[in-house]
Amino acid sequence: MADPVLRLSGIRKSYQSGDSELEVLHGIDLTLQRGEFAALIGPSGSGKSTLLNLIGLLDRPSGGHLFIDGDETSTLPEGEITRLRGQRIGFVFQHHLLIPAFTALENVMMPLLVDRGRPDAAMRERAAALLAGVGLADRANHPASKLSGGQQQRVAIARALAMRPALVLADEPTGNLDTHTADDIFALLREVNQREGTSFLIVTHDPRLAARCDRIVELVDGSIVSDRPHAETPG
Repeated sequence: MADPVLRLSGIRKSYQSGDSELEVLHGIDLTLQRGEFAALIGPSGSGKSTLLNLIGLLDRPSGGHLFIDGDETSTLPEGEITRLRGQRIGFVFQHHLLIPAFTALENVMMPLLVDRGRPDAAMRERAAALLAGVGLADRANHPASKLSGGQQQRVAIARALAMRPALVLADEPTGNLDTHTADDIFALLREVNQREGTSFLIVTHDPRLAARCDRIVELVDGSIVSDRPHAETPG
């Protein structure tokens, strides 16, 4: 049986606060299988962003074990962490984080450039195909600054898929969008999940969107209090 895309075992995270240590994540156990489409919910201050940063290898846990695609990451050197993050994890953020002066195509190519160093025809072809897949083939040569919010988020999704990651982390990906555009973007994430078999973990405050995921993981005060499948057919 293939390794799960993500496995957390006893993950803890503490920060120094004056003379004392403040623990914000308390022994998190979580497994995400290939092709799963899961929501991570919880009130502000529950530890969602901290947990997402750990899963995305942007920070290190204070204790426990974190596996990405079967690789134990907790003790890897920084160079290996960077490589693993770049090749196996895609990110979609609320604020897009595109380079405004770069075209949509150039933004999508960025992870490939970071990994391989020089642009080539294969990169451009991959980026163009991804933009076509998110409905932006006709916007490939437009600067990111000239795109609407929904279009920018589509570019960000295409960029997240550039390296064919096993796992995509989406942090409030529809938070800055109107309801109609948010529904379109969410439907696109679901389409990618079903077409590519990519695993998704989506942080959202929107109960409507969480209800459209296969699984809902709820975090409260640094602990998982609920982890349940959701039976609603995705729309």
